[in-house]
Amino acid sequence: MKHAVLIAFALLAAITLTACSSEYIISTTDGQMIPTDGKPKFNEETGMVEYEDAEGRKATIMRSDVKSVMER
Repeated sequence: MKHAVLIAFALLAAITLTACSSEYIISTTDGQMIPTDGKPKFNEETGMVEYEDAEGRKATIMRSDVKSVMER
């Protein structure tokens, strides 16, 4: 019985955490719309916007190429 409760709690926690990650769209100056998983971060040292794409790969784009960042 304790195992069933523990498994149910773990599943609920996993579903809740999955729902918390937000999708954002990066709009570029050349008209591209790049979907991201999570909020993009601006790296002041490099001048790049760092993000994780929809397939989970880490990527960067120059800040000057970003027109806007919108939460989906």
